[in-house]
Amino acid sequence: MTTSDTATRVVTTAAGRFRGRVADGVLHASGIRYAQAARFAPSRPVPTPDDVVDATRPGPACPQIVSRLASVTGPVADDLEQSEDCLVLSVFAPDGAPEGSLPVLVWIHGGAYVSGGGEAVVHDFSAMVAEQDVVVVSVTYRLGILGFLPIDGVAPANLGLGDMLAALRWVRRSIAPFGGDPGRVTAMGHSAGADAIRAMLGVAETADLLSGVILQSGPFAMRADVDDMTAAMSHAASEALGDDPRGLPVDDVLQAHVAALAAAQGHRGAGVAYGPVYGHDPLPDVGSATRQRAAVAPRIPVLVGWAADDGSPYVDLVPPLARVAALPVVGRVARAVIVRGITRRVFSGPARRLADAHRDAGGRAQTYRFTWRAPGFAAGACHSVELPFLMGSPDAWSRAPMLGDDPRSALAQHGPAMRARWAAFARDGIPDDAGEHVEIP
Repeated sequence: MTTSDTATRVVTTAAGRFRGRVADGVLHASGIRYAQAARFAPSRPVPTPDDVVDATRPGPACPQIVSRLASVTGPVADDLEQSEDCLVLSVFAPDGAPEGSLPVLVWIHGGAYVSGGGEAVVHDFSAMVAEQDVVVVSVTYRLGILGFLPIDGVAPANLGLGDMLAALRWVRRSIAPFGGDPGRVTAMGHSAGADAIRAMLGVAETADLLSGVILQSGPFAMRADVDDMTAAMSHAASEALGDDPRGLPVDDVLQAHVAALAAAQGHRGAGVAYGPVYGHDPLPDVGSATRQRAAVAPRIPVLVGWAADDGSPYVDLVPPLARVAALPVVGRVARAVIVRGITRRVFSGPARRLADAHRDAGGRAQTYRFTWRAPGFAAGACHSVELPFLMGSPDAWSRAPMLGDDPRSALAQHGPAMRARWAAFARDGIPDDAGEHVEIP
């Protein structure tokens, strides 16, 4: 169905009136500005517009470089305009849902804090909404040098994290007219998105904004002890930005972004060089954040997991590992060992420890492992492979090598059950009779 022959509906909220599209019983309002920000400045509220806002077209993504995981996911945000005015969100809701009646899931996309966009067609949640009678909000935030690097005299840390908190405040204030219950909001995120949600659990305000979290393949241990790396990146960025960082063309800012990434190499944490920095607003120091996460554990359940071969795409991104994996005869076995090691060290091990800490603090936590592998795809159940089972259509993911040559039957078979599991968590948390771990699908 094209935009021209799709019905529209106006929803009146505390943030304004928004005209979204209605198709197959799902209302989709896209490109809604939840905040605004000048370059290298914290976000601030958007004035309530007087007129009805057209929310029938996708908003932009943050300016970015090419994703390093395009070899497995295919292009993700290539269909979007890029703009620094990118603090937008999309709402997917059952058309005509009673006000404030349904659980809400807020999607924080991944991309190592440097790529992606919540408005991308692969982040369409129409199927989940239609099947599960929930409301889903997909958030776009600032990335890389524009969102996550403190630069002396230029930019504070954690601007992108502040954007996410601003989006959660928007949801709290404005989601009820779309049918969402502002008291039942589950944040779900993948990779950097999961890591960001975990970080936000260390912020006291988050306890009033969330009722649960779903953390998918988060690199939770990658950014420990990154002070030296962040300082090197900040210095490189400052040198590259020159005397007028706020007046530079955005392409020059992205060149400074790349210069900062180069400065990170050789430091611990370089695999996720950009990201939240503890001890800088809104994040407290590590100890205080840990205590805050423990304090909210009894009231915020956690579903946290990983893909069985999460580490596989990263083997070829590290030259020494790639050379070992390419050796004749022994290379195949070596690659399998390396993938298991990366997956355990970066993804499954930290996920298990997070769940254990949450339980020790009195909270409910369940871990999962996603195991589906496309026939003939060498990287197996790789990082991001579960995403098409939750969101987007088969056509939207048609250029994703990780799904193999004919994924439609697998998506049709396993997608509804996975979407039902995520929605059930948002609706009811973790049932008393649920086990501590589940294999999916």
